[in-house]
Amino acid sequence: MSAAQLLSVVAPVYNEAEVVDAFHARVRDAVAPLGPYELVFVDDGSIDGTWDRLLALSAADSSVKLIRLSRNFGHQAALTAGLDAAQGDAVVTLDADLQDPPELIPELVLQWRRGYDVVFAVRGAREGERRWRLGAIRLYYRLLRRVSGTDIPEQAGDFRLLSRRAVDTLARMPERARFLRGMSSWIGFKQVGVTYRRDARYAGETKYPLRKLLRLGLDGILSFSTLPLKLVSVLGFALVVVCAGILAWSLYVRLFTSHGPQGWTSVIAVVLLLGGMQLLSLGIIGQYIARIFDESKQRPLYLIDEVVQGGRVDAEATPALRAP
Repeated sequence: MSAAQLLSVVAPVYNEAEVVDAFHARVRDAVAPLGPYELVFVDDGSIDGTWDRLLALSAADSSVKLIRLSRNFGHQAALTAGLDAAQGDAVVTLDADLQDPPELIPELVLQWRRGYDVVFAVRGAREGERRWRLGAIRLYYRLLRRVSGTDIPEQAGDFRLLSRRAVDTLARMPERARFLRGMSSWIGFKQVGVTYRRDARYAGETKYPLRKLLRLGLDGILSFSTLPLKLVSVLGFALVVVCAGILAWSLYVRLFTSHGPQGWTSVIAVVLLLGGMQLLSLGIIGQYIARIFDESKQRPLYLIDEVVQGGRVDAEATPALRAP
């Protein structure tokens, strides 16, 4: 990386007051030898004093840029806000909980220098993770690769380096239900993985409980595949065939034998089965319709409340301070 090239490090934060000081120190030590850099923090509506800690960091370090969103828009939207604000020729995204070691950034930059546009960090080992959770994640990514047709790395999260043209390409993809690790794979270009050992959280608790993980997983499948809709069609056709067969058998027994079909319980079971399948099918279709509805409203992905650079509010970048 030449002296004229800028490296941006983007970190979304949400209630990470206990971590941001240590994170800033480790990132600074890791990237300072690489040349000019900026550290972009995106505060996603924190309520625990995180913003005050970030203001202190920005006042002491001119390379720190702060973006405060108007409310909590979610991890993927906060990452998008950071990517949109980053000015670097290469942009590294990682969480501020220090599970992803900033000391790996020089290796990501090295691969970028060799001509790669996307350098994703692959988790070789994960400290503090339960086995059932790791197994579920592994199974999910195998399923996602099969249904999406996109080669999304199995153990790669949002810790990655993107070249400027990769960042600009992602900026042209404004969908609301964002799954950035899948989008980064979908754009193509030259990509390579770098393996690392993921640490346990430095402090605090995870911001991705099971509920949010399920939502992110659902966004990944529905954003990259229409297979659920195709399965609904196949299921509907199969049920029609089965029901037609049962009807034909019932008519045969009734008309050509002396024993009519009996069994109130079996009839109710079939009715409940068909009703459940119909509701499931409508639910899957409804998920796609809900996404169409969200896209049609054309609301912004996020709203910025305040931008701070070098300890001072950036009047040009803060919408509330712009002249009407």
